[in-house]
Amino acid sequence: MTFALRDRTVVLIGGGSGIGLAVARLVVAEGARVVLGGRSQERLDGAVAELGPAATARTVDTADPESVGAFFAGIDAVDALFTTAATYTVGSFRDLSVEDARSPFESKFWGQYRVVKAALPKLTADAAVVLTSGAASVRPAGPAAPYVAANAAIEGLARGLAVELAPVRVTAIAPGTVDGNLWAGRPPEVRDAAFAHIEREAVLGRPGTEEEIAAAVVHLFTNTYTTGSTLYVDGGYALR
Repeated sequence: MTFALRDRTVVLIGGGSGIGLAVARLVVAEGARVVLGGRSQERLDGAVAELGPAATARTVDTADPESVGAFFAGIDAVDALFTTAATYTVGSFRDLSVEDARSPFESKFWGQYRVVKAALPKLTADAAVVLTSGAASVRPAGPAAPYVAANAAIEGLARGLAVELAPVRVTAIAPGTVDGNLWAGRPPEVRDAAFAHIEREAVLGRPGTEEEIAAAVVHLFTNTYTTGSTLYVDGGYALR
């Protein structure tokens, strides 16, 4: 049995670009309504123009509890929820200041925590929540201990929420390196090194695509017997 997306409301924080927008395209094609959230009104407007009348959008800052609360106050019900919005610094334990080391937790972990907390009164009885971690949670790519720990914490949060919020289903998705919007905005030498690393180390020998990650998110939305799990969409990177 699957959770049908037709006539359901799917909320995508970070849905104006990248993986979130790729998810939006898939769920709109399945007949869902989408509510997009993000900090850039320009990006959101562009996404809504592309997606058509099934999509609406409003700005939200996941670092600001009042902003997150106001975002969900304008939504009647949430059938599926996914967030990719996060801004953080990655670096080694030795080199990062404590403030920078906190950034993956503050933005990626606590940002998603705030989103689910604010959405809770609006979640329908059979809603699906998908959190975003990363394959570094189980296989660090280099010296980035705070980032690794934050991703592992997100996966733990998914397990804990799956138990506490049932029958609402809560899962996590852990992408590997993805050739898309996120890496396109990074310096070419950093991007080239990351892609070379994933080509050497992943079983499938290449980065993923935003569309491949989005398809996995939709799977977690619609499979009604999956909860508390983390799905590693990483080309087999975590296996080596």
